[in-house]
Amino acid sequence: MIVLALSSGTSVDAVDAAAADLRLDPDGTLHLTLLGQAEYPWPDDLRARIQAAMPPAPIGVGEVAALDTLIGRHLGTVARAADADLADGRSDVVASHGQTLFHWVDPDGTALGSLQLGQPAWIAETTRRPVVHDFRSADIAAGGQGAPLVSVLDALWLADPERVSVAVNIGGIANATVVRGPGDPVVAWDTGPGNCLLDAAIRDLTGEPYDRDGALAAAGTVDPVALDRLLAEPYYRGPVPRSSGRELFDAGYVARTLGSDAPTGADLAATLVELTARTIADQLAEYRPDRVLVSGGGAHHPVLMRRLAALLPGVATSDAAGLPVDAKEAYLFALLGFLSVAGLPGTATGPGGRRTTGARRPAALGSLTPPTPHPLTRTTMPDTPVHRLVLHHPERTLS
Repeated sequence: MIVLALSSGTSVDAVDAAAADLRLDPDGTLHLTLLGQAEYPWPDDLRARIQAAMPPAPIGVGEVAALDTLIGRHLGTVARAADADLADGRSDVVASHGQTLFHWVDPDGTALGSLQLGQPAWIAETTRRPVVHDFRSADIAAGGQGAPLVSVLDALWLADPERVSVAVNIGGIANATVVRGPGDPVVAWDTGPGNCLLDAAIRDLTGEPYDRDGALAAAGTVDPVALDRLLAEPYYRGPVPRSSGRELFDAGYVARTLGSDAPTGADLAATLVELTARTIADQLAEYRPDRVLVSGGGAHHPVLMRRLAALLPGVATSDAAGLPVDAKEAYLFALLGFLSVAGLPGTATGPGGRRTTGARRPAALGSLTPPTPHPLTRTTMPDTPVHRLVLHHPERTLS
């Protein structure tokens, strides 16, 4: 089955697309052939409109409805282009995560809902392909956080009885997955801000969307007093699994936390990079990882990567293990789209008989538009759980 996947993170920098050919063997080995990946820009006016609707912005249901359509139409255009560019027009199904606008977590840490916009009917109409979407709701309904969803990929990809592996994705929010041997419980959670606070500061300071080549952070000095106040955020000491987003770490978070004592200019950038590095490293310390594989936009920030390498062992990018830094999340949704169509669980086994997200039971994630049986259903696949993932590249095979 060829799945075309679309993903856009909370940074709203681009739509990431990836195409994968997936085949499940009777022994539970899932073969994923990476067909290609690409980034497709958001129109400037639509990106600005999405960012203006992010928490804590008060918007009405009319704007929500409008964005649902506008995002869906753009994702449909991207999907049609990506199908031609990456899959030679041969995709069987589109897996669309949509654009997260709000992730609803109670003060006690219970996730109650998650809103992703991008009406799938527009994607289905434009591509004439069935669309799998709404990947978080079923997990939340089963008692899970609905995030991070990447643990199912990380568990199949990195399981190794000889070492503890950690996958860290640094987008707007950073998340981590701790993986041991095959079948061992997997732990995953959102560690806190990835690029979101830094990006907001860079926009205010320079007008640029992000800290290009880490130049501003490299020119600054970490403010230890400000860093300690930022590290005092209670979220970092909550029970795992936990999830967060811009609902907490919004563009005004630093000003609210530090007030007039906030560092300025390059020192602010350096301090926020150190905050991301420290929150990730401090939370991983108890798991004693042997290697840490980093993906997402943060993997391109040289100051952040140097700090992670100084604080953690075996830091490398996900490219070193076969998944492209900028497309790992998109390939995740290709995998989730396949599992959804196959009726297989989209989360890994976590501690205490629960899933990595905290859900009480394994659930097939996602909904299908249009609501008709896909020709490549589980009846045409082996009736077996997936226990191993093999990545295939044109030039090599990795497991």
